[in-house]
Amino acid sequence: MNATRPMTAPDRLAHRRMRAGRAWPLGATFDGAGVNFAVFSANATKIEVCLFSDDGRKELARLALPERDGDIWHGHIEGLMPGARYGLRAHGPYDPANGYRFNANKLLLDPYARQIVGQIKWSDALMGYRVGHPAADLSFDSRDSAFAMPRCVVADTSFDWGGDQPPEVPGRDSLIYEAHVKGLTALHPAVEPGLRGTFMGLSADPVIDHLLKLGVTAVELLPVQAFVDDRFLQARGLRNYWGYQTIGFFAPQPRYMRQGAIWEFQAMVRRLHRAGIEVILDVVYNHSGEGDEFGPTLSFRGLDNRSYYRLPQDARHYVNDTGTGNTLNLAHPMVLRMVMDSLRYWVEVMHVDGFRFDLASTLTRGEGGFDPGSAFLDTIRQDPVLSRVKLIAEPWDVGLGGYRLGSFPHPFHEWNDLFRDGVRKFWRGDKGLAPDLAKRLLGSAEKFDQQGRLATTSVNYVTSHDGFTLADLVSYLGKHNEANGEGNRDGHNDNHSDNFGVEGPTPDPAINAARDLRRRNLLATLFLSQGMPMLLAGDEIGNSQAGNNNAYAQDNETAWIDWPGADAAMLRFVRRLTALRRANPVLSQRRFLHGQQRDSDHRPDLEWRRPDGATPAAADWNSPDFQALGVVIRENAEGPDLAGEGTVFAVFNAGAAGSVTLPEGAWLCALDTTRPEAAAHEVGETAPMPAQSVLVFTRPTPSGGA
Repeated sequence: MNATRPMTAPDRLAHRRMRAGRAWPLGATFDGAGVNFAVFSANATKIEVCLFSDDGRKELARLALPERDGDIWHGHIEGLMPGARYGLRAHGPYDPANGYRFNANKLLLDPYARQIVGQIKWSDALMGYRVGHPAADLSFDSRDSAFAMPRCVVADTSFDWGGDQPPEVPGRDSLIYEAHVKGLTALHPAVEPGLRGTFMGLSADPVIDHLLKLGVTAVELLPVQAFVDDRFLQARGLRNYWGYQTIGFFAPQPRYMRQGAIWEFQAMVRRLHRAGIEVILDVVYNHSGEGDEFGPTLSFRGLDNRSYYRLPQDARHYVNDTGTGNTLNLAHPMVLRMVMDSLRYWVEVMHVDGFRFDLASTLTRGEGGFDPGSAFLDTIRQDPVLSRVKLIAEPWDVGLGGYRLGSFPHPFHEWNDLFRDGVRKFWRGDKGLAPDLAKRLLGSAEKFDQQGRLATTSVNYVTSHDGFTLADLVSYLGKHNEANGEGNRDGHNDNHSDNFGVEGPTPDPAINAARDLRRRNLLATLFLSQGMPMLLAGDEIGNSQAGNNNAYAQDNETAWIDWPGADAAMLRFVRRLTALRRANPVLSQRRFLHGQQRDSDHRPDLEWRRPDGATPAAADWNSPDFQALGVVIRENAEGPDLAGEGTVFAVFNAGAAGSVTLPEGAWLCALDTTRPEAAAHEVGETAPMPAQSVLVFTRPTPSGGA
């Protein structure tokens, strides 16, 4: 008689059965007894969970979710534990002409997966249609795509936070540092080699020490939610560096985790919080990494194409307000729910402190275009979790009427490209820019001073990841994006940059000195302006991308910060600027300044000055040659706003040398960008005003009035 063969672990897994489970929470949730699966699809006829071996290579079981509550399919597998690998398959009609693209041969990522392992292996089998078929995307591909797909993981998100508390830095005290997780540390000599390019590397002691000495209060990280490496980039030997092709809105990007564990992200946040530094995530809820109708079937398309994406009347194609092939349909309640659930997850489970919304205009768009009363804006503003974190909009997209600077409601802050462009042009020497500079120095009140919004609404920046670095801004007239493989057609053409007569690096000391001065003037203007300043990581040490102003695919030394080549003098200057801003709270007030008289001393909170001390007349403001502007800044007239009184007199001279008459009283010259190492010193009634300079004067003692 034959003995019965003992059942192996894979056999036991294959013989598991689904029980009813429950319709919430969405995703795969371990409850102590097993794992509950809940998946949204309004148009599927069946949803299956595919379970894989521990190494993810072998499909062990394919189990149909047995219950449906409304549009939520759900089931529970008893005994299944965290760490289990899985994917989804969705059955339903394949009718692309009417927006249905179900293909059960394609393994799908769970939109709510908390962890994803592995990378996409590009293959035609990932497409729901037959590549090269005469019917194009209307054809049907029957190949199984599981071999080419990453795996979802039943995640254990528990973590010992050790009493972690959000720093909750007020907007007026904030300095945002925009950084890329890998690029920040890939070449950092003081970070342990095995940690470079990871979440743990970003929170290593040398990085935190640098951030603290710089005065940074928040790191704003380029996308860290799991994203796709585009097929066309891999064909060029490149890959998606920036990360704006999200495929998993709950899962950290695997390549930033040394051990592939969620706790690595959480540990990074905990370490930064202990240093008083907030974590803000750049998030991409406007589109997914699945592209247009010729893109792969990875998740949303295969689960319910008609629900997840905005489709035109011709439902075969996609609305493309993002320039990436598709647009997520936040008008659908379940898609909006996914976005809100994702945001809350990153706050409540991962402890992040805020978000920067990529192409935020897309998130608000209805049938009539931008809608300030959209479901997205209304929902996030009333949410008890999300309404208390920092919310930053990139207030534009490529859709019709998509440029909406100043249109987002409180409590949103907004990236201010008017600041970027106006300040660049003023210091480049463009004529007639003094009135524009005045607006930017005051937080662009003409855009933001409405409906109770604060002066900190404006996120001021001279450079960001998208465009030239600061060093390149003063070294190149044109972009040099040849390495991207697009014939230098990609990236911005209008950069308002200058090369001082030589394109790129030069040994000429005079040109290099002029470039260094221009960088100091640009940064000084940034830190002397009302609003919330944002510094691009690496600008403080002179980092260059060799003229590439669109390094989205350059996961190499082009885009990694060049720590070994750091400009120590520039670093000292930036530290001095941030210290100056902290020491003079009138430079970062909550309320807008309008030159109103203060009750305390009957002086205006703001005064404009010509170099001779007179108030500029209309003829001055309208003169193209008005290139030296002074401003006296005091505490806002509208009421107590600051911890202490103070007065600053700043001069911005993009013209020739001269002298400046100071307001009545005693003054210290606290900053002269032409002499960046000079100590603060007393001045008389007048002071030299060097060509191409920023001067900052403060009172000798905090108690001095003006």
